Amino acid sequence: MYAVIRSGGKQYKVSKDDVISVEKLAGEAGDKIDINEVLMIAGHGDPIVGNPVIKGAVVNVEVVKQTRAEKIIVFKKKRRKNYRRKNGHQQHLTMLKIVDIKEKETKKSSTVKTAASPKKDEAPKKKTAAKKTVQKKVAKTAAKAKSVKKD
Repeated sequence: MYAVIRSGGKQYKVSKDDVISVEKLAGEAGDKIDINEVLMIAGHGDPIVGNPVIKGAVVNVEVVKQTRAEKIIVFKKKRRKNYRRKNGHQQHLTMLKIVDIKEKETKKSSTVKTAASPKKDEAPKKKTAAKKTVQKKVAKTAAKAKSVKKD
């Protein structure tokens, strides 16, 4: 079984016992966190897709450690203008271990409906008026054609 979760504006495909690095989350090593932004769960039968998230679905994770990514050098230069700037950036990361994936809601209520059904309050659209105008135009052209043939 695997799930697609959203954390830090990014999406991650995770399964049980995976270790992923996400943008910094609050917590120390060993803390348990529940991630509620589950976009999809699959692996047993049909996949469950949220709209945009699956209500009641939770991914339990454990914080492995707080770390930083590799340093990125940012260098700006304008030639012949004696302009050079060198900066570095190191992103803070949290290493997470996926403990468990839980879905609490039934599949039918969380999947996206494909067929649009009319609401009870709305009246069905009337197509008969359009058909009548077309029939009148056809009748007029037929009458003109008969009168031309008689002459």
